[in-house]
Amino acid sequence: MLLAIDCGNTNTVFSIWNGTRFLATWRIATDHTRTADEYFVWLSSLLALTKTEAQISEAIISSTVPRVVFNLRVLCDRYFGCRPLVVGKPECRLPVAPRVDQGTTVGPDRLVNTVAGYDRHGGNLIVVDFGTATTFDVVDHDGAYVGGVIAPGVNLSLEALHMAAAALPHVDVTKPAKAIGTNTVACMQSGVYWGYIGLIEGITREVRREWAGPMKVIATGGLASLFAQGTDLFHAIEDDLTMHGLVLINDYNKETP
Repeated sequence: MLLAIDCGNTNTVFSIWNGTRFLATWRIATDHTRTADEYFVWLSSLLALTKTEAQISEAIISSTVPRVVFNLRVLCDRYFGCRPLVVGKPECRLPVAPRVDQGTTVGPDRLVNTVAGYDRHGGNLIVVDFGTATTFDVVDHDGAYVGGVIAPGVNLSLEALHMAAAALPHVDVTKPAKAIGTNTVACMQSGVYWGYIGLIEGITREVRREWAGPMKVIATGGLASLFAQGTDLFHAIEDDLTMHGLVLINDYNKETP
């Protein structure tokens, strides 16, 4: 079985793939000081629920936090007896190489989302990922990542607003009942929610303007479903897009000599 690990700036997700479906998915806060042994203590109790611990024979990692990768490698090697593929490393091949400026390093999460988005929806695609940052990944007709946009994430913006303005409280992200807020919390929620709807629609409009032909737009990330309630922009919401991409990349590396 495959252990797929997606390490983001905020959370790290572990999923078990049995070749047909995901048996389980678990999430833990990303912490670069967490050791391989600590990962295993946490993970082993969860693996026991699915009775898959002894059956894990391969692993793949996508990480936007480089300092975490070492301990995740040790986890896979020490406890599962396998050397994991790491997306973005030379030994991990992609179905189609990214086409960006020479010397540019593309985030592993964006490469994985590109592979998965192309597999499910074809090319000429925009993948909007609601993570710590809100990213827009442009996928060419042949599945190549060709660039995109990086904007501040929703929760990051809310936290910055709370930290920079002493009188403003910390609020949750939610769709407000109406645009005009009648108290401070409602005003902030409206500004963040409808502000991000405007950001998403505006950036997508400009990307489409530069593209020679129609483009589909799909969304992924924890807040994708929430923001889909405020716009008809998205053709699909993909909750498991990154994990699907990790499975595809792992399969591609096994099949390609």
